[in-house]
Parts: sequence; structure tokens; C-alpha cells
Amino acid sequence: MRVMPMPKDANGNGDIFGGWIMSQVDLAGCVLPGRVSRGRVTTVAVNEFIFRNAVSVGDLLSFYARVERIGNTSVTVHVEVWAERQPADPILVKVTEAKATYVAIDRDGRPRPVLSV
Repeated sequence: MRVMPMPKDANGNGDIFGGWIMSQVDLAGCVLPGRVSRGRVTTVAVNEFIFRNAVSVGDLLSFYARVERIGNTSVTVHVEVWAERQPADPILVKVTEAKATYVAIDRDGRPRPVLSV
């Protein structure tokens, strides 16, 4: 997933709010568990969240997710966020990494088994 934060996503210092980054990580992180479980998932835990560098308005953020663990009803993913800065002479900086667990749920919102692939 790629996204560029806008001025509305920044605090008074021009840095992007951590909560905005967390929401984007959650959006990027839920795709693989949905595919693995072949259905609806919900975030059950944010196991780890590390802000390594500040994010600024205009940084192009790339989110990369990989499955770390598949349980009976859950899928844990690791997400890295990289910022591309200075478009004229791009540099890449790892700005965030996180680990989150998603639970497969049925139409009533109850946990269900993760289907085998």
C-alpha cells in the first residue's frame, strides 16, 4: 500500500500524528489475514509498534506486510513502513514497524477457524 500524508494529518510541528500512521498500518495489515482466512477479520491486538523516524507531509509512505504466524482463528502480521523523501533525489527511510494480530470472524462477529489454504 502507498499513501502520501497531507497537512490535515500533521500536528503543529508538521510531523504526522502517530495515530494516523497506526490507522494506515492497520489498513495495510488486514489485507493478508483476510486473504489467508478467506473472509472477514478484525484486529484483536497490536503486539508491537515502533516509531523509528518522524514522518513529514509529502513523504511517500510504502507499507509492506508479511504473515508471521497462522493460528487456529488468528493471523499475525509484521508491517514495515518506509518513507521516500526528496523526490528529486529520493532516499528511503524506515519510519515504522509493527506486529498485529487479526482474528477471523463469522457474520455474527464471533471467532471462526482460519481456513486452510
